[in-house]
Amino acid sequence: MTQKVREIMTGPPVTVGALTAVSEVAHRMRDADIGAVLVTEGERLRGLVTDRDLVVRVMAEGRNPDDTTAQEACSDQLVTVAADDDVLRAVQLMRKHSLRRLPVTDGGKPVGIIALGDLAIERDPTSALGDISSTPPND
Repeated sequence: MTQKVREIMTGPPVTVGALTAVSEVAHRMRDADIGAVLVTEGERLRGLVTDRDLVVRVMAEGRNPDDTTAQEACSDQLVTVAADDDVLRAVQLMRKHSLRRLPVTDGGKPVGIIALGDLAIERDPTSALGDISSTPPND
C-alpha cells in the first residue's frame, strides 16, 4: 500500500490573509517555530511566504515590513499537492520545481505543508537531513 501525503505532512498549517503585514507574518513564524506560512483569501490558497522570502523580497529590497503585505512577499508560482496523493507525487513535484516546502490541500482548502525534512524523517531517518529534521530546534 502506498503512503499518502496526509500521513507525513505537518498540519494544520499556519495561515495569514493576503493583506497581512509581513511583520506579522514574521511574528507568526517565530511564535510557531516554523519557516513558512500559507497565504489565503477566504478559504482559497493564494501563496506561500517563507523566511527566505522575507529576507530576499522584503529586507534586502529595503521595504518596510509593516507596509509590505504577505501577498507582495509570497511566491507567485504556487505548486500544491493533494492530501490523498501518494508521497511519491509530492517528491516528484518538489524535485521538478526545486521546492523545499509544498502546500497540501484537501478539496482546494489548505490543510498542511510537506517539507524536505518531513520526507527525510519518513524515508531516510538515518540520513543527515533526517537526523537534523527530527532534532528539536535550538532556542
